[in-house]
Amino acid sequence: MFKKVEADIGGRTLSIESGRLAKQANGSVLVSYGETVVLVTATKSKEAKPDLGFLPLTIEYQERLYSVGRIPGSFFRREIGRPSEKETLTCRFIDRPLRPLFTDGYTNETQVIATVLSADQQNDPDVLSIIGASAALMVSEIPFLGPVAGVRVGYIDNQYVLNPTADQLEQSRMNLIVAGTRNAVVMVEGGADSLSEDEILEGIFFGHREMQPILDMQDELRSALGKPKMEVSAIEINEALQKRIAELASEEMLSVITTADKMERGSALDELKSKVITQLQEEDEGCNTEDAKGLFKELNKKMMRDRIVKEHARIDGRTFDEVRTITCEVGCLPKTHGSALFTRGETQVIVTATLGSEGDEQRIETLEGDSFRKFMLHYNFPPYCVGEVRFLRGPSRRDIGHGALAERAIRAVLPDMDSFPYTMRVVSEVLESNGSSSMATVCGASLALMDGGVPIKKPVSGIAMGLIKEGDEIVVLSDILGDEDHLGDMDFKVVGTEEGITSLQMDIKITGVNREIMGTALEQAKGGRLHILEKMQEAISEPREEIAEHAPKYFTLSINPDKIRDLIGPGGKVIKGLTAEFGAKIEVDDSGVVKIFSPNGEIAGQLISRVEDLTQEAQVGKIYKGTVKTIKDFGAFVEILPGTDGLVHISELEDRRVEKVTDVLKEGDEVNVKVLEIDRRGKIRLSRKAALAEMKND
Repeated sequence: MFKKVEADIGGRTLSIESGRLAKQANGSVLVSYGETVVLVTATKSKEAKPDLGFLPLTIEYQERLYSVGRIPGSFFRREIGRPSEKETLTCRFIDRPLRPLFTDGYTNETQVIATVLSADQQNDPDVLSIIGASAALMVSEIPFLGPVAGVRVGYIDNQYVLNPTADQLEQSRMNLIVAGTRNAVVMVEGGADSLSEDEILEGIFFGHREMQPILDMQDELRSALGKPKMEVSAIEINEALQKRIAELASEEMLSVITTADKMERGSALDELKSKVITQLQEEDEGCNTEDAKGLFKELNKKMMRDRIVKEHARIDGRTFDEVRTITCEVGCLPKTHGSALFTRGETQVIVTATLGSEGDEQRIETLEGDSFRKFMLHYNFPPYCVGEVRFLRGPSRRDIGHGALAERAIRAVLPDMDSFPYTMRVVSEVLESNGSSSMATVCGASLALMDGGVPIKKPVSGIAMGLIKEGDEIVVLSDILGDEDHLGDMDFKVVGTEEGITSLQMDIKITGVNREIMGTALEQAKGGRLHILEKMQEAISEPREEIAEHAPKYFTLSINPDKIRDLIGPGGKVIKGLTAEFGAKIEVDDSGVVKIFSPNGEIAGQLISRVEDLTQEAQVGKIYKGTVKTIKDFGAFVEILPGTDGLVHISELEDRRVEKVTDVLKEGDEVNVKVLEIDRRGKIRLSRKAALAEMKND
């Protein structure tokens, strides 16, 4: 059975069809918007895995270069196995709104795969993949509590724009992805050009209003094609065991959840759990320890949340809007171009900034074509930062996601590349983590760039907000700890300058948040963000006037494009020799602009003089010492500058009649000549006679 539904969304037709392709998957849909087409499938394993203790959901997003009529540039001429950064980030966009909406107790392995079949390079496949993932789950028997829709929101000329095209985004002051259910927003991700909290909030709920027809489309598709949802057995709670664990642990648990130090709290919790499990096993040898551990974890969660909601007391004793103690240092690493150590409570990052030339920019192959990044921010979360041991296997999806969030926040305040042409790389090493390491990265990156002399427009700070919702009781928390994140209902990261927001990201574990909650969180985040900026300014209030001592110095000069070949030399011999001699980077473009990145100004001055000597042009009336290159019957060709020669006619050799040129000159002779004329074709007429006369008079 086949069904196709369509609606006008943002002035273009969005269509979702099912029943024609990939029919052996549990659910599959084809989503089309403009000329962008994405196939999304949802498949589950036949057997449940109840012992895993979590939902085994895997999201994959695949971009195929055939979708834009291109052959991959890799050695194998196929898409490489490791997903690109864009693919990884899109996987996260899809995963985050879906994960909270599966029926409790469902533990079958589930895989959602989105494959881009066609891309028009104007309508991004990422939001279509969110829609397709939800629709594929809706028509399948998988117990999904959707639908969910995703849209992109832009802000152009003070007007919100639904699903702006790639061209429109270049003019937009906002680029937000908003995902939601019928009644609430479930995920937000994006950046803005220092917009206010009210402008951001209105943009989010503009997106939520405009996504309602997409939810209707999925409901219509489900009604026509949907398979009966599989039954999931309700989770049975051993009430007797639950009660006994509460009796054994509650008193000591209160002491545990009021221990401010993360490592001490973790150790105390582990000791208490071990003690309780041992006691239960002594009382009943047949006790299910896995069930007991799960119930123990639930007790810890309930008591911590109740203490916050009912007693208005956080783990470390702070008020709901209080930020942890902050310390900032800059210039802490002697050989880096810029560095900063940022500590907030038990979260600490060391961040470095490195400046390079245009040759250091990153080349990326995407559906939009090859692009080049002059600013990169990399986030590393090593195991020691949380006291763990695990293999180092490169950046995880989380590392890439956190790095992208921080990069988006900082990119909004970077100087114009024409006035500051350096390639910039910022690296954040998380040294300790107890919540908000990505926000610490933003703060550290801002400090490190200013320490390196990068003229950013404004300092940037970030804060992570949390939520505890119990019935009608709602508490919004500023600067959440790791446990407040893990055991809470929301992680809402807000980044910006003193003027407004530059980046934000929201994940939730409940079915959604309304406008009132989000507005409260944004306003509370503003106070925290400004407080953090004040602390940062105590370390460094503005970018240093000069770039770092060890950073390359940048200079430009222009040469005649016809002289480029003289600077480069045969096979690049000349420019390579200069690079080696001066230890500098030299780049020249087709217009004749030469960019020099030198270790210091003195070396740059010497190098510039050499470049000018190599590329200087002959001037009429000037005397040059040249070398005779070729003898002809009618005169001699003399090289007066590297790659530049002119003709000394036989009549211009002496102030007397010369029978043969060889009577005066031979090849290889050095001779003083004066430039008499340069014609329209660039041919140079020289005179030895005039040079001798002028030099004699001098």
